[in-house]
Order: sequence, then structure tokens, then C-alpha cells
Amino acid sequence: MNNIKAILCVSLGALFGLSGCAPHKETYSQPKTPVPPVWQSGEAKPQAQPATGAPAASELKWRDFFTDDKLRQVIDMALKNNRDLRMAALNVEKVQAQYRVQRAQQYPTIEAAAGGQAYWVPRDASSNGKGYTYEDNTVGVQAASWELDLFGRVRSLKSEALEQYLASEQARAASQISLVAAVANGYLTMAGDRDSLRLAQATLDAQKATYELVRRTRDFGIDSDLDLRQAQSQVEAAQVDIARYTAQVALDENALDLLVGAPVPAELLPGGLGSDGALKDISAGLPSEVLLRRPDILASEHQLKAAYANIGVARAAFFPQITLTGGGGFASSALAELFSLRARTWTFAPQIVMPIFDAGTRKANFKIAQVERDTAIAEYEKAIQTAFREVGDSLSQRSWLMEQQNAQQSLVNTLEETYRLSEARYKAGIDNYLSVLVAQRSLYGGQQALVSLRMSRLGNLVTLYKVLGGGA
Repeated sequence: MNNIKAILCVSLGALFGLSGCAPHKETYSQPKTPVPPVWQSGEAKPQAQPATGAPAASELKWRDFFTDDKLRQVIDMALKNNRDLRMAALNVEKVQAQYRVQRAQQYPTIEAAAGGQAYWVPRDASSNGKGYTYEDNTVGVQAASWELDLFGRVRSLKSEALEQYLASEQARAASQISLVAAVANGYLTMAGDRDSLRLAQATLDAQKATYELVRRTRDFGIDSDLDLRQAQSQVEAAQVDIARYTAQVALDENALDLLVGAPVPAELLPGGLGSDGALKDISAGLPSEVLLRRPDILASEHQLKAAYANIGVARAAFFPQITLTGGGGFASSALAELFSLRARTWTFAPQIVMPIFDAGTRKANFKIAQVERDTAIAEYEKAIQTAFREVGDSLSQRSWLMEQQNAQQSLVNTLEETYRLSEARYKAGIDNYLSVLVAQRSLYGGQQALVSLRMSRLGNLVTLYKVLGGGA
């Protein structure tokens, strides 16, 4: 026992001598946000402002942002069945278990053990010249090798595991936000293509009626074969568009099924884009309030904190590592006397490992940890800058898409009136069929462009909701 005390005293003396050679302790400090204090659109026109009192995206649940009940049900199916999101959730469980394992290293491990053995000692090997059976029976508890965490190595490992776990949780939240936005965009794309298909079908019906009218007037000698062939070409062009949009709708459904992770019931598929009020308005807020609440940025910050903790692990390598091992119980060669007082036994085995010379390995590992910390800082700042650009792009598009949609709607209204007048003049015999043909083509193109703009505007709102941190 006196030898153990002497070893501890000498080791502690060496400890204080080595502590002056260890690197200084580094504590985490959040890097300065490398973006401007306000959103920048880069446009001369001011950004469209949301309605007064509009909530922030991060405060608005996806069930409140999407007002279409069928879309809500489709998103809910995706959250239950999507395999990517399921893998992200399983990864959270795995990292959580790893954190629990690392946290348990702070405490000693105590185990109960019992055992016995018997073996025959032959006459030639015995001291009294007689053979006999020797028994050895033990029972007790023992503590596995337990590290005294005087210099924070185990605590740093636990902190690193905790930050990795928190980062995995935020990564799962980011995956959920991306999935919600992807499902919504897929749903809206299918709705827009179904509107385009319905418009192509209505145009085909109108073109067929016009073709029959031109055919009858040609038979009476009023219109020419050229007019008839022009009317026929419009019918065939509409048929081409119907085939194209029918195929596109089928592709949209396949893509939506993949995102959802299961076939979407027909009654939940969109019939069209519906009203422009299908999505609620949101407030952009300030970058400092928004960006630091995005799950992907929070995950990057947790990774940065884990890198700081790893520096603590590398720093602790400059200090001695003290471990304790001990146990107690009973040991006897006779099973009947195993639990008697004179059969008591105990062990105590402290160990101190002090670094003396390693050819610079510890310093190199410490430098690696510092470089990894600096890399994590750069990744954190890049995540913020990327998020700032995503929000700025979406805000810039929001105002201009709304202006384009309003202008396109006015254009479609004018083209509808132009087509009506052209058709009336043709039926009255004032103009030939060419004016009707031009008006029909212009109207159809304008209507399809309006559908595309509405789809883009709604998709932009979904993207803005996503990049502002909504979707939880």
C-alpha cells in the first residue's frame, strides 16, 4: 500500500511539471454572422412585403402554411413512409445511443462474478508425495478500469458525442423540411400540368368545332381548302399537346409516389392549382433572426461545437491518464468456507500513464483538431451565406412573379376578347379564317403561360417557406 501511495505522489508531482507544457484551453464562441443585416434582392424594385402581422416561417407549422386538405394528407403520408426521412430518423437513434455509451464512460463499471475450478495434483508433483484434488472458488464484485477524468478527456468526448447527437437531430429536421417542400412542389407541378392538360382538351374541343364550321363553309364555297387545312392543323396541334401533358401528368404521379414512399390514392391527387390563397403569407424577418434558426445551420453549429470538444480531447493527451481498477469478495479452496470472514479478499490497482516523449504525435494531433475546428467554422459560415442567398433569391422572385402573373392575366383577358371579336367577324363574313387562327394561337399560348406563372409563383412561396426555416 505504501508503494501505491509513493507512485501516486511521484505521478502527481510529474503532473504539475507537465501541465506547463500543455496547450491552453479553448472555449467555444459563436462566429460572427458573415452576411448583411438586411435582405438584399439586387433589384431596383422593392421586394413585395407580406401582409401585416404575417408570421415568421419558423413559427408556422406546415399544417398551417398549406391550407389544401388533400395536400396536407399527402405530406402526412410522406412523413410516415419516405425512406430518406426514415434513414435520417434511424441515424438520430444511432447517434443518440453512441452518446449514451460515451456518457457512461464517466462512471465506473461494476460487475458481479463467481467462479470455481478444480484440478488434480499428481503424487509426483505434490509436496507430501500424495495426489490430491485442489479447488479454487471465488465470488465478488469488481470494477473495470475507470479513468479519473481530472483533465476533461472523458468530459470532452461526452460533449463531442452530445453535439454530434444534436447535429443529427437538426439534420433530421432539415430533411423533414426538404421533404415537405419537395412533396408540395411535386403536388403543385402535377396540379399545374393537369390544368395545362385540361386547357389543351378545351382548346381541342373548340378547334374541332371550328374545323367543322370551316368544313361546312368550304363545302358551300365560302372558305378555301387552305382555310380547312389551317383549321385541321390547329386540331392536330392540340392533340399533340394533350398527349404531351398526359404523359407529363403520369411522370408527375410517379415522382410524387416516390417522394411519398407509397402510391398516393387517386382521391388525394390534385385536380388543378386551385385558388391563389392555397398558401399562407409569411414574413421574411431579419437575417439574424431567421438564418440562425434554420435546422441545417443549427446542425452546422453543433458540428462546430463538436470540433471544439475534440480540441479538449487532444489537449487532455498532454496530461497523465489515471485509471483505477479494484474489486472485492471471497476466495477459498473449500466451497464450505467460501463466505467465511477469513476468505475475504480485495484488489486495488491504480495506474498512471504519463506522456514523456512521442516524437511530436500529441502536438500533431492537437494541430489536427485545431484545423478541423477552423474547417468547421468555415463550413458554418458557408452554410449561413448559402442560406442568405437562397432567401434573397426567393424574395426577389416573389415580387416579380406576382407582377408577371398579374400582367399575364391582363394579357389573357385581352386575348380572350380579341379571339371573341375575331370569331364574330369571321362568322359575319367580314374577315377570313386567318385572323381567327392567329387569335386562337395567341390566346392558347397566353393561357398556358399563365398556368406556368401561377405554378412558379406558388412554388416560389413553398421554396421561401423552406429556406426561411419552416416545415417542422
